[in-house]
Amino acid sequence: MTSTATEAATSTRQDVAAAQHLINGEWTGEPEIQRINPARPEELAALSPRGTADDVDAAITAAAAAQPAWAALPAPARGAILMNAGKLLEDRQSAIAEDLVREEGKTLAEAKGEVKRASDVLRFFGSLGWAATGEVLPSGLPDTTITTRREPLGVVGLITPWNFPIAIPAWKAAPALISGNAVVIKPAELTPLSATHLARALQDAGLPAGVFNVVHGKGRVVGDALARDPRIAGLSFTGSTKVGLGLQEILNARRARVQLEMGGKNGVLVLDDADPQKAAAVVAAGAFGLTGQACTATSRVYVTPGVRDAFLGALVAEAANYTAGDGLDGAKMGAVVSSQQFEQDQAAVRTAVERGATLLHGEHDGDPSGALLFPAAVLTDIAFDDAAVTEEIFGPVVAVLQVPDYEAGLAAINGSRYGLTAGICTDSLALATDFAARAQAGVIKVNRPTAGLDLNVPFGGVKDSSTNTFREQGKSALDFFTWGKTVYTGV
Repeated sequence: MTSTATEAATSTRQDVAAAQHLINGEWTGEPEIQRINPARPEELAALSPRGTADDVDAAITAAAAAQPAWAALPAPARGAILMNAGKLLEDRQSAIAEDLVREEGKTLAEAKGEVKRASDVLRFFGSLGWAATGEVLPSGLPDTTITTRREPLGVVGLITPWNFPIAIPAWKAAPALISGNAVVIKPAELTPLSATHLARALQDAGLPAGVFNVVHGKGRVVGDALARDPRIAGLSFTGSTKVGLGLQEILNARRARVQLEMGGKNGVLVLDDADPQKAAAVVAAGAFGLTGQACTATSRVYVTPGVRDAFLGALVAEAANYTAGDGLDGAKMGAVVSSQQFEQDQAAVRTAVERGATLLHGEHDGDPSGALLFPAAVLTDIAFDDAAVTEEIFGPVVAVLQVPDYEAGLAAINGSRYGLTAGICTDSLALATDFAARAQAGVIKVNRPTAGLDLNVPFGGVKDSSTNTFREQGKSALDFFTWGKTVYTGV
């Protein structure tokens, strides 16, 4: 960004928020990295510090010192702090959501929903402080009782993405904290304020110093230092498949626990018996909601011949309703997060058309103001092996392909190297049941958008979408952050 642009952005919004590292309960670091509002290129949205390996070392040192006392605190007391933090996020929802819109680009309604999700997640896991965590099992020995316990890993690292910048940090941190772990988190560079709001809520709720630490900065510096430090007993990562697999190699080399949630290329099968209008609404919500910037977004659709034309007409009409704009001005669809992502979206559509695809909706020449507003794009007449069908775009772009029947459509769904979510639109209970059994994805949606998940159920994928070991969210999330112990007691 040029100095002129910097001056213009700074002068437009004088109350710009600044993120800092949180290390051992102290806010530190000189905010120097500038984040521009993707919908308002003249507006400075946030400032954040440039973290170093020394900052990571200090954060891990603080976490290691604070963790034993935190683990020794009764679980209901830990839960009360998480629930208080959830209430603080709820109280601060509007202000946090506006910051989220400015730094990430999504609509205000989506941002408010995300802050509520983070609040609910903290309260859900906080409530588990009063839940039983072990079992009493019968023994084959006389006068012997067997019990099981779950113990915290110790200090855990979290690396979170920009697309859900407060919800994902919350749903990783909450199960880690209620289990008695201390946390060091590296938030995404593009969205420093959201993680700061989460940290402030936890701190204000009474979380002891050192239990939750935040270090901002580049992944190759901060993330790498986290992964390589032997004091980090486990690392949970959400992001690209390439980066995730690289982290897995580092963690596996020192036998530390690793959890990866990575890419998705989520498909939906629309059958002849589906209502084309309803199916189009389902696909549009999954493809264009959140500006398509979700690992669970719908990006490829397979349609049988009898419904193809009616479905395409309905989908184009739905796409026209998703007008991109400033999330603070009531837009139906928000801005793309960055110029790099915007160019990636453009390239995906342009190259698909150059290879023979038809763009039914989504032509644009760019916004003259420089705002990163990308239209909802619908591609058809496209090859099954086209990159727009096989590779993750992470934008509001969906490809529609024709298949002759259900079996061909199921095979196409399963033909991806990813396996995060998959959907089917049909009125047939038999085919919906068969699809749920045979589709190769961690989450199956029947007549529902592929994006979106309840917080109390397991979430994760298969193939290149996940390590397919430990699931996130719901009670299953506790498994990654704990290890099991069996205790025999004789009388």
